[in-house]
Amino acid sequence: MSDCLFCRIVVGEIPADIVLRNDDVVAFRDINPQAPTHVLVIPTRHFATLQELSAQAPELTARLVDGAATVAADAGLGDAYRLVFNTGEAVGQSVFHVHGHVLGGREFTWPPG
Repeated sequence: MSDCLFCRIVVGEIPADIVLRNDDVVAFRDINPQAPTHVLVIPTRHFATLQELSAQAPELTARLVDGAATVAADAGLGDAYRLVFNTGEAVGQSVFHVHGHVLGGREFTWPPG
């Protein structure tokens, strides 16, 4: 989708600090980090929401989560990270290309938000 910010990052039209790239997933550092490690993990194909992705390409959903785990491991987070998917404008989704936030490197509280 030519008007999608994240699709444009996938094809290289917009620069990003990419930390992981393969045929299915691209991961890049968030430009407004909320933790010492804050990386967005996106599918290379466009899906607006997590529900759309899981309904149309469940195998890609698993690869997206695997990509997040790889990002966390490469960042030295081990198994101490948070993976967040915002779905819908009311909860903070601002780019409608599904993306997971890999957050780590500090203490987190519960509940979030």
